[in-house]
Amino acid sequence: MEKNNQMNLSRRGFLKTATLTGAALTMPTGLDKVFAAKTKQTAVSDNDSDAAHITGHRILGTGKAAFEVSTLGFGVMGMTYNRSQHPDKKQCIRLLHEAVDRGITLFDTAIIYGPLTNENLAGEALSEFKNRINVTTKFGHEVIDGKATGRQNSRPETIRRYCEESLRRLRLESLPMFYQHRSDPDTPAEEVASTIADLMKEGKVQHWGMCEVSAETIRKAHAVCPLTAIQSEYHLMHRLVEENGVLDTCRELGIGFVPYSPLNRGFLGGCINEYTVFDVNNDNRQTLPRFQPEAMRANTRIVNVLQAFGRTRGMTSAQVALGWLLRKAPWIVPIPGTTKLAHLEENLRTQEFTLSPEEWKELEDTVAAIPVVGDRYNAEQQRQVGR
Repeated sequence: MEKNNQMNLSRRGFLKTATLTGAALTMPTGLDKVFAAKTKQTAVSDNDSDAAHITGHRILGTGKAAFEVSTLGFGVMGMTYNRSQHPDKKQCIRLLHEAVDRGITLFDTAIIYGPLTNENLAGEALSEFKNRINVTTKFGHEVIDGKATGRQNSRPETIRRYCEESLRRLRLESLPMFYQHRSDPDTPAEEVASTIADLMKEGKVQHWGMCEVSAETIRKAHAVCPLTAIQSEYHLMHRLVEENGVLDTCRELGIGFVPYSPLNRGFLGGCINEYTVFDVNNDNRQTLPRFQPEAMRANTRIVNVLQAFGRTRGMTSAQVALGWLLRKAPWIVPIPGTTKLAHLEENLRTQEFTLSPEEWKELEDTVAAIPVVGDRYNAEQQRQVGR
């Protein structure tokens, strides 16, 4: 009975109980209602002193590759792609504008998201702020006539074409950062790096990065054109980059690290369970072994640990997961995505919590003792990572 009476600080519970976050979360959750009371001239962040804001910045990369960004970024993908139902475009644009007003300066998209539609949304929503923020995008997954082929293509002429097309969709003159989304087995990393170096000389790309590559590939590419960041999946349920040399290589070479899916595609936030029904037309989680009902049922034990840990510290499980990443290294910048103002508020408030190294060690040890059930990718997707 006592356990049932305890406050459950999941993301769902946060919407109901987080009065500590002030007026920003006491408003209705529908974005139309949230913004109905605002005038076009005044943003919430100007009116509401209780709203959470970015409180600091971090630097990805070193030397000429250094790139200053907000402590937390914003993953735009889920607003149009692979995350079931999403708000209409006007609501998404309003939330992206709110994120800018709250101080986020790093927004992440990719050509494959849609394909193309996510870049179009980011361009329409964020191009007016191009002197204040940075939109990063990715090439590598082959897209022909607006459709994904399932192949990787990082040939020099293809990278150049993708660069020009991304500039047009994002409404920019220069890409703040251009990632290789997945390694192309037919194009050496050195050749990719050389092509990017040429695009930098031409002023079309400012920084570059790679996603889901091996430590060896990082070294090869970095030797030709210094990398600013590596983007790979990293969270309390997937810590492979700690074991395969990727994080160590980034530390050694002065390369930043951007964890995508820092909440394990929403699972660590506590809103997803074995009964969740994913949109068969727009949600890749239904294809992932780790998101099958039996796996989610078993892995809920990990979410329970995060909730129990956070409950005594006034944190939600999502804030615990993000806080753990932020304290790993000052050159790590997570990019959680959301379609809800309340979750944006929740994510930003993660910065307010200061825990001791001993507390984080306690959390790590407890989670590490629980085996994770299910692979993160199916066999085909797994073949595309770590090369």
